[in-house]
Amino acid sequence: MGIYEPDLKEAEKLPKTPRPARGGDKTALSIMPLESPRKGTLHCAGCGAASAMHPVVNLGTTPLANSYIAPGDVTHAEACYPLRAYVCADCWLVQVPPVVTPEHIFGDYAYFSSFSETWQAHCAAYAAMLIDRLHLTTASQIIEIASNDGILLQQFQRAGMGVLGIEPARNIATHANARHIPTRTLFFGSNTARRLVKEGLHADVIIANNVLAHVPDLHDFIAGFAILLKPGGTITFEFPHLLEMLHHTQFDTIYHEHFSYLSLTALAPLLARHGLVMADVEQLPIHGGSLRLFVRHQGAAVLPAVAALQREEEAFGLTQLAVYSAFEASMQRARDELLATLNRLRAAGKRIAAYGAPAKGNTLLNYCGITTQQVAYTVDLNPKKQGCLLPGSRLPVYAPAHLLADKPDVVFILPWNIADEVMEQMQGIRAWGGQFLIASPQVQLL
Repeated sequence: MGIYEPDLKEAEKLPKTPRPARGGDKTALSIMPLESPRKGTLHCAGCGAASAMHPVVNLGTTPLANSYIAPGDVTHAEACYPLRAYVCADCWLVQVPPVVTPEHIFGDYAYFSSFSETWQAHCAAYAAMLIDRLHLTTASQIIEIASNDGILLQQFQRAGMGVLGIEPARNIATHANARHIPTRTLFFGSNTARRLVKEGLHADVIIANNVLAHVPDLHDFIAGFAILLKPGGTITFEFPHLLEMLHHTQFDTIYHEHFSYLSLTALAPLLARHGLVMADVEQLPIHGGSLRLFVRHQGAAVLPAVAALQREEEAFGLTQLAVYSAFEASMQRARDELLATLNRLRAAGKRIAAYGAPAKGNTLLNYCGITTQQVAYTVDLNPKKQGCLLPGSRLPVYAPAHLLADKPDVVFILPWNIADEVMEQMQGIRAWGGQFLIASPQVQLL
């Protein structure tokens, strides 16, 4: 979606940011002043400040990114909510205000980890690394928060360790238990942690991959880790890095189900309030650029990588409002470039279909105003999504075999973070001269 290099001097000249109009109609743009919301209307989820909250982007009014439309509901109106991100100038946490409860989002969830080969490989490598690094044995207790279908816990279970998954989505937890991976349907927080400790389930390792962003009450959530973790134990968090989101204009990772967009800068004070310290950090390519953070009880040694990355965040400008105020203009340029490419392909008589039905794809389609007029349909490996329509754009979702039978000229890969995997799986489109289109880190036809 294009590389965003913040120029702080130039960015300071941008006191206003345009509000995006549905469909990319630039004639309908209005101006949203870059100013704080009215005091008292929005409090930071990290430090509680209200007067320090500043708008970052306005993505309009959209359905929830994971609210796929079942065949029996196609005539029903979709519930839509404002999608706006803010940054707190006191603690630098970027956040989307909650519009629905976590129970509404995760009661029946459509994302299953096992459908991504890239994620499967990531989990296998991660487990092997952790077993070696932390000298884990069959006596070790591993607990994963938001364990999904158990694909990661399975790696530790095979090594003979005690495992437990905490997964709020009942349909996914049921699937994990059917695969004999012990999983409880619970929302994690301090009360759940105390209950587990009473049962004797203190953890040597607590894993929380790609879940911090989904938590509206960060303090209660983090408090639970401090309670559940054994002295000398380790927590590992993985999450997309805010710096990468800004640098590569990954605005499609913003959606209602993602309440927070994270950095070491924002997390350090949050963890400290609960007696936890960032002991080490690794930078990962997964999900467009993520961090793997190793957290321990206060008093643990802190490796130099932590301070080095904090300096990198500061140098980029994560503690300067100008960087955030300039981001929306970069986002709009990315939208315009994608729409121009799609229009050019259609004018040349090309038939376009998509691959994947990820949440990020729904943000992208709805912000750009893309419907079946530009992209005929999409395909996805997940049977739970097949036969549905995408929220907002209403693209129908089929099995991948439909794409191979239909033979479109261009396949638009919506989960750009696994583009290499998709192109390998679907290389059969080359037989009829088909091409792949991706929109990040810039628009490319391959």
